[in-house]
Amino acid sequence: MVREGFSVLLGAMSGIEVIGEAEDGHQAVEKVAALRPDVVLMDVRMPRMNGLEATREIVAADSEAKVLILTTYDLDEYVYRALRAGASGFLLKDAPAERLAEGVRVVASGEALLAPTVTRRLLAEFSKLGAPRARTHERVEDLTERETEVLVLVAQGLSNSEIASRLVVAESTVKTHVGRVLVKLGLRDRTQAVVFAYEERLVTPGG
Repeated sequence: MVREGFSVLLGAMSGIEVIGEAEDGHQAVEKVAALRPDVVLMDVRMPRMNGLEATREIVAADSEAKVLILTTYDLDEYVYRALRAGASGFLLKDAPAERLAEGVRVVASGEALLAPTVTRRLLAEFSKLGAPRARTHERVEDLTERETEVLVLVAQGLSNSEIASRLVVAESTVKTHVGRVLVKLGLRDRTQAVVFAYEERLVTPGG
């Protein structure tokens, strides 16, 4: 009933077409492979295969897949692991309809999306991490000073337009820098860039 409700709600939104539904993680993996949707709206807790496992399989099969996790639990233990598995963002199920629709559009455009309460949980997880891994630290050194600056601002949650305003450059220039950062670091999207920046201590919770 909840799934059908989301389907009707999103289907009524401008520019969004619901092309399939799945009852569990296994079915989600199969339907994504067959239908190739622009965005996958994934529940966390499901029978047979949970959202974390399904997300991992979907992204492993298609590195361009964009998965937006929907959960009732802002302290869900899957938050950090799902982002590491390749999820493009997290939203809570109590988000307003327009926020949900906007979330789908944001993820479809390649942006990262994290609900505020989920972000706090994520930062708490990062604060428990140890020192940066040497292998990935070497990759950071491949970035130019401006690329590192852009990466930090992305990790702080700024959009391309906000970064452009902060650095006093064109938004197209910021997009170019973000693209180069992703290529140099071997990351698939902005969400993984955020994870990477915190793991490498380029940004710290509250700092």
